[in-house]
Amino acid sequence: MDFFEQSFAGNTTREWLHALLVAAAVLVGLRILLFVVVNRLGALAQKTHTDWDDILHHAIKKTRFIILVAAAVYAGSLYLDFSDTADARLRKAILVIAWIQMGIWVSAGFHAWLDTYRERRLAKDASAAPVITAVGYAVSVVVWSIVLLVVLDNLGVKVTTLLAGLGVGGIAVALALQNVLGDVFASLSIILDKPFVIGDYLTIGEHQGTVQRIGLKSTRMQSLSGEELVFSNNDLLASRIRNYGRMTERRAVFTIGVTYQTPRAKLDKIPGILREAVESQQKVRFDRAHFKQYGDSAIIFETAYFVLAPEYPVYMDIQQAINFRIHERFEEEGIQFAYPTQTIHLAAHRE
Repeated sequence: MDFFEQSFAGNTTREWLHALLVAAAVLVGLRILLFVVVNRLGALAQKTHTDWDDILHHAIKKTRFIILVAAAVYAGSLYLDFSDTADARLRKAILVIAWIQMGIWVSAGFHAWLDTYRERRLAKDASAAPVITAVGYAVSVVVWSIVLLVVLDNLGVKVTTLLAGLGVGGIAVALALQNVLGDVFASLSIILDKPFVIGDYLTIGEHQGTVQRIGLKSTRMQSLSGEELVFSNNDLLASRIRNYGRMTERRAVFTIGVTYQTPRAKLDKIPGILREAVESQQKVRFDRAHFKQYGDSAIIFETAYFVLAPEYPVYMDIQQAINFRIHERFEEEGIQFAYPTQTIHLAAHRE
């Protein structure tokens, strides 16, 4: 018998070789086609300012070699005769590979678009980073969940029964992980409500620091002394948060005391001196200056003003300049600052 006429698995050697040549030709052709398409799209993406070609280029680059092999095998199988069972299994295997590749394309294309959107959005609003990251995670979960369900359905798994079982199991898992899920939902609340964003300076109880990262489980801050502070998102939202990052101006109040020996005429001048000392500075708005009270060892004056900048170093620079100016004016007027004193009266004892 001629070698080419020998039969293997219901097909002659000639038919197998024919199918093999077709599969090899299809594989080589698809490789060449993929190479050309990727390079053409890459060149087009560099020339244009639109996003669609960049997204398509990034997605096509994620084409896996296995899908090319699957397409070549399918093309070669058309020249062969298989049993119904073998043919069904082959088609299911190719379909599973095709759905996985579809998931890769969709996921890659979406993340390419998301990266482009992130760059544009973060240039305007840095607080959008956690929202964009969360959306990326959510879409990836949805895409691959759909792919998984379709693959399982093609493999003969009863998806409805599986979903029912997962629902019961999900309740048990949710009860076991309620603290973790509480932090996850708290992170979504932070992302959507935005009580603070990355870069804000917060005071939480006795702790202070700048927000460095908002995660799904925790929020990380850097304190002024350099160490990293880690807060559970759930505990963080339950705390009283003072957000200095939203401050547009800072109100400052200070008091000074002068001696009780200060003449009335000079006491009348002190509110004006205090006002002049404040208004001589830039980025301030004067509020008031008053003779507040009689203290234990001093006459107390209180001054309030607004610093028209939120930065603490700016406030301290202004307060320092005000203190120097007050000291200078008091020296010129001969006004004495008070300090704690105590007068003791001794009575002579007479026999």
